Amino acid sequence: MPGRIIAYLDSIRARDPAPRSRLEILLYPGVWALAFHRVANRLYRARFFFLARWVNHWARFFTAIDIHPGAEIGRHLFIDHGFTVIGETAVIGDNVTIYQCVTLGGTNPADGIAGKRHPTIEDNVIIGSGAQVLGPITVAPGARIGANAVVTKDVPAGAVMVGIPARATMVEGRGEAPFLAYGTPCSEQFDPATQRLELMRCEIESLRKQLDALLAEQEDRRDRA
Repeated sequence: MPGRIIAYLDSIRARDPAPRSRLEILLYPGVWALAFHRVANRLYRARFFFLARWVNHWARFFTAIDIHPGAEIGRHLFIDHGFTVIGETAVIGDNVTIYQCVTLGGTNPADGIAGKRHPTIEDNVIIGSGAQVLGPITVAPGARIGANAVVTKDVPAGAVMVGIPARATMVEGRGEAPFLAYGTPCSEQFDPATQRLELMRCEIESLRKQLDALLAEQEDRRDRA
């Protein structure tokens, strides 16, 4: 058990340069929200629904993070800052990073039937601040959701999604790239307020690389001719 906790805290430290020690990370609201959820989820699976909701209620009160007791969450989830909502049938994989004010929401509350109505977030996904991921969709491994994006369709592996409704940018996927905050594909020094300019710059750089490759290919063909 202590080994798992240390591994979890170290995984957060690898994604966040702010903490100076593991003890400091223990003060993060996202860490406490996840701990409360582990308890609530066990109660929920044991069909103690009222007790599960009671734990969820206090977790939301203390952390400003609302994780439904029924949500399934893998290892090393990092919720940075808080004000996040995760719905009942949401499924979250391993090493997922969620920034502030994100909603993993449902789109079909009809009759209160708990069908699959919330998203599935697979391993190593980054969801930027203010993003809304809605419905029973799948965000494939390594994808990045930009700040304030609204995602309502499946996201392929390694894609970078931006806009309302969200669309994939022309930036190439970075499946094994170093961790980049807020889901941005280019610069670690990223301000969500300048997201559109940043992504346009990235697309221009990508187009320039493609153009250089085409020109080099044409030159090579001329030399062979």
